[in-house]
Amino acid sequence: MPLYEGLGSGGEKTAVVIDLGAAFTKCGFAGETGPRCVIPSEVKKPGVPKPVKVVQYNINTEELYSYLKEFIHMLYFRHLLVNPRDRRVVIVESVLCPSHFRETLTRVLFKYFEVPSVLFAPSHLMSLLTLGINSAMVLDCGYTESLVLPIYEGIPVLNCWGALPLGGKAIHKELEYQLLEQSTVDTGATKGQSLPSVMGSVPEDIIEDIKVRTCFVSDLQRGLKIQAAKFNIDGSAERPAFPPDIDYPLDGEKILHVNGAIRDSVVEILFEQDNEEQSVATLILDSLLQCPIDTRKQLAENLVVIGGTAMLPGFLHRLMAEIRYLVEKPKYKETLAAKAFRVHNPPAKPNCVAWLGGAIFGALQDILGSRSVSKEYYNQTGRIPDWCCLNNPPLEMIFDVGKTPPPLMKRAFSTEK
Repeated sequence: MPLYEGLGSGGEKTAVVIDLGAAFTKCGFAGETGPRCVIPSEVKKPGVPKPVKVVQYNINTEELYSYLKEFIHMLYFRHLLVNPRDRRVVIVESVLCPSHFRETLTRVLFKYFEVPSVLFAPSHLMSLLTLGINSAMVLDCGYTESLVLPIYEGIPVLNCWGALPLGGKAIHKELEYQLLEQSTVDTGATKGQSLPSVMGSVPEDIIEDIKVRTCFVSDLQRGLKIQAAKFNIDGSAERPAFPPDIDYPLDGEKILHVNGAIRDSVVEILFEQDNEEQSVATLILDSLLQCPIDTRKQLAENLVVIGGTAMLPGFLHRLMAEIRYLVEKPKYKETLAAKAFRVHNPPAKPNCVAWLGGAIFGALQDILGSRSVSKEYYNQTGRIPDWCCLNNPPLEMIFDVGKTPPPLMKRAFSTEK
């Protein structure tokens, strides 16, 4: 059971906080310092050899409903071990989450699990709660994309966001390609076999493990040399010395030789500028350029980096070096009006910062009560207020004039029965 449950005034049970990521889901209770579980966002279906990803935006609603229902059932009854009817829910979501996904998730929580209330909280905004600041440039390097969003005085500046499909998924794809191209496997009988002859493709959980255990981000000068050697148009660029090779056991019999060249080169795709001269570092600078000029200095001096990809060794150091290198180029030097860049160090690992912010927000019972969507409101309207949609009909159009519209949520310590 959650820490200190029932000791607060009113004795209301603490809320459940869920950060439903594309690769991993963080789940736990409000007011705690870390999630109770971090598990892959996938479910196993009978007859399907590979687990199915839960966070999918391009499948039909009923299929998504069944995946979410099974996954959240596992969260409640295998990991949290609490009754969903007793506790409010805080969902930490990305600002790019499609409406149909959040509507399907809400339907699962209200109709199937009958939770008392649901609150959707933007992950970028929640990460600031862990630091006690209200203005920052927040970069979320996740599995599917890297997304930057400036937040000024507690308000997300939505017209200045930027995103690129550079994240864990892109690194996994590049890593698998290079492993199949360059690496060899030793089996009990023979040595030095090519990887494709032993296995056609590498399972994603093994790719993830190899990335976490062996890959790292080089410093700026080394990284620029690796990029120059990779593209090497005139043939004069020389690649820096390779890091040591690694032997990775695939199972009891097979050993995979991970080349040193792979370990430091796969992560370079985050910092290589594409045809449009965009990379993870330029995301931050381009977003700053879109912000009002009088906000830029404060945002540049308050950078917050979250997301699982940001946990790679050397990532933060390289990102800051890239920014300071790029800011001297004419494109930014003449227009940016911000020279000093500082990055915060949140009180949690980058992949759990947004969850921790949601846990802090969920522990503020009075605010949680006034901002959540209650089950009664949802049952009467059949929808959740969508902050990014301006054509939601006003309440007086849905209910008879003169009748009291349903409350979004009764206050946490209300005296109403």
